[in-house]
Amino acid sequence: MAKGRSQPRLVEIGDTDAPKKRRNRINFFELAYQRLEEMLVRCELRPGRFLTMQDLQDATGFGRTPVHHAVNRLAADTLIVIRPRHGLQIAPIDLARERVLLRLRRDIERFVIQLAAERASQSDRNQMLHMERLLREKRDSLTLAEFNTLDRKIDQMILAAASEPFLEHTLRPLHTIFRRIGFIHHSFTSGDSNLDGTTDCHIAVLNAVANRHVERAVAASDALVAFVDGMFDVMEARIDPSLLDCSVEPLLGA
Repeated sequence: MAKGRSQPRLVEIGDTDAPKKRRNRINFFELAYQRLEEMLVRCELRPGRFLTMQDLQDATGFGRTPVHHAVNRLAADTLIVIRPRHGLQIAPIDLARERVLLRLRRDIERFVIQLAAERASQSDRNQMLHMERLLREKRDSLTLAEFNTLDRKIDQMILAAASEPFLEHTLRPLHTIFRRIGFIHHSFTSGDSNLDGTTDCHIAVLNAVANRHVERAVAASDALVAFVDGMFDVMEARIDPSLLDCSVEPLLGA
């Protein structure tokens, strides 16, 4: 055996270091993804912007490997475009495309909501009722950042109650896409910063699922999607195109 060559370390029964390292590595991957997802939703990573892997490492504070994994996932989610020899681009927002994707979300969400209402455990139901109470209590004082945090937790609750892991991989990128649409709508559309409408829609979904009213839950889900659909008409008329693609010159006086 050649001297100086490092040997692979065998994992013995009872050796807890290797599983712990794997868990830590997976946690870093997930945390890097979550951090980049949040930055995309809040448009800190502006649609249309070109950047490098190093830019994202600097922005998130994570190393190359977690950021590389996160970028690959976000590229699969169609939120980041990997351009050979040119680096990375935050995918510009195409409102027409995302409106089509909303129809896909509506149909998948109906299935998920129905499963959640049918399968929710007592623990799932208690969590949803607690979230419903929280939304009612904070309805008049919720900030957009607080709402997005709660919205992400609501999505996780519904998916957990549906108890079908495959669905998370399908719905998670759609949730991110429309959470960003909501952020732009409420942040940059004059007179539309009020969160009462979307909050009330989420309350209705939670209440119906927690009480196992399947038909009412599906109707509440459709109402939420219809509310999101209404944002597109407003955005198409009022949003400066440069907010959807920073390579577009801002309109003077907008």
